[in-house]
Order: sequence, then structure tokens, then C-alpha cells
Amino acid sequence: MKTFDHKLLPPEIQYGLSLAWKATQNARKIKETGTTVGACAGYKDIATGKMIYATGCNIEHKYRCHDIHAEVNAISNLINNNGRQTPLEFIIIVSKREQFTPCGGCMDWIMEIGGPTCNVIIQGISPKEKVNFYLAQELMPYYPK
Repeated sequence: MKTFDHKLLPPEIQYGLSLAWKATQNARKIKETGTTVGACAGYKDIATGKMIYATGCNIEHKYRCHDIHAEVNAISNLINNNGRQTPLEFIIIVSKREQFTPCGGCMDWIMEIGGPTCNVIIQGISPKEKVNFYLAQELMPYYPK
């Protein structure tokens, strides 16, 4: 894990963070005590050199086994908008929580689509906090190959 001041990040990551925080506004909570989570998945298009982004938020269901997590929502939107061969270079996850990482199910999707070197970027509490960068393999070191 590496930690950076949010002001020192490259503009494309700062923009992704702003998209992820905006996505938290669309999150659906069942209880007021629930947590809103936003995510932004992306990659750099080799042909155009442009960054491609897709966002997602958590959507809670009264039967919690049907919840849609922000990370999976963002990844599925990225693929839906850009094709099934879309690479995943990074996933940004934000929430007003002090400390968190993606759950095991979300990590399965990150590993499946992004692979072990996918950047997992996490910011908690507020957009002004420090940002933690992980490689997916740091969060899932024993993931089957």
C-alpha cells in the first residue's frame, strides 16, 4: 500500500475521485445508518490516449443478499459502455468511512477483470483525505491463478 495526499495525485485520478464521490449521492440505503459507497472504474484507451471512466454506487435491497456493491456496479457499467474486452486498470472506491477495503465478492470481480496488478484506490471520510493505493494482489495475496 502507498498513501498519497489527494492534491498530489495525477489529474486523471483526481477526476476519478470526484466522479466516485459524486456517485455516492445516488447510493440507495435501506436504513439511515447504512453506508453510501461510490466507485469509479477506468482505463486509458491505447488508440486515443484518453481516460475512460464509468461510475457506480451501492444499491441496498431489503433482502441484503441482493445488494449491488459500488465496485461491481462501476465495473459492469465500464464493460457495458465499452465492450466485453474492456481492460480494468483501476477502481476507485470512496465512502464516508474511516477504514475499509472491497469485500471478497468485489475483489473477485476486480481480480477477474483487472487482474493482480489492477490499482485499487481507496479514499475515506471526505474528498480532502489521503488516498491509499493498493495492487489487487496485495488485497488478495492467495487468489488462485
